[in-house]
Amino acid sequence: MVTPDDEPTFLRDLIKASRQRPIQVRWTDRDGTARQTALTSAEASRLNTLAHREGISSGEVLRRAAHIPVAKQAATGGPEAKPRSASQTGEQSGQVS
Repeated sequence: MVTPDDEPTFLRDLIKASRQRPIQVRWTDRDGTARQTALTSAEASRLNTLAHREGISSGEVLRRAAHIPVAKQAATGGPEAKPRSASQTGEQSGQVS
């Protein structure tokens, strides 16, 4: 199998994680939906560290994290990267189709 430089590391980590026993964390999403998230041992350890530092449960950390807005990605320069102007879409101001 021929892969770019970063893919062997990704694939090795993926296999390593799949061989571990997942840790289930139950939490309530911001819309009130009950969720259950499977974490690797490393992810669970980091989540528990955050929870301990804040003095809250790991489920509460995930509930609060659900309120954090997702950062927008930089434009890639593709056709979807910038909105089309009225002249590109064939629309003219004042006309209704």
